[in-house]
Amino acid sequence: MITRVKTIRRPALSAWRRHLLFDAMVPAGFPSPAADYEQDRLDLNKHLVGNAAATFFVRVAGDSMVGAGIHTGDLLVVDRSLEPRDKNVVIAVIDGELTVKRIRLKAGKITLEPENPDYATLEITADTAFEVWGVVTSVIHKL
Repeated sequence: MITRVKTIRRPALSAWRRHLLFDAMVPAGFPSPAADYEQDRLDLNKHLVGNAAATFFVRVAGDSMVGAGIHTGDLLVVDRSLEPRDKNVVIAVIDGELTVKRIRLKAGKITLEPENPDYATLEITADTAFEVWGVVTSVIHKL
């Protein structure tokens, strides 16, 4: 299955919440008391959303981007104000279908590459109805 956009959501700016931020590296081995390192509160919207007016969230379905750490059910943070650059992960519309892929801009050609060897690269031609909706800036998924 190609990785497609399942839902699109705008950030709820009125629902900003601040969470504790600990200014310490967390060891993956023996635990240490983190209370001594509490520094500030972390606003996840400020951390994940660079331009609130141009940001939206999408939920993905499919496995064509697993090599980029994007899995079915993940939320992607997408910024429409960023100009797509070579190798960015983007949300694109191809012939009316939303998809998430890595954009390649080489020698005047545009291709959209999956991050799964089971899928083919999509070459954008003059006959392709194509538009980039935004650049993916973060991936949020549960462990």
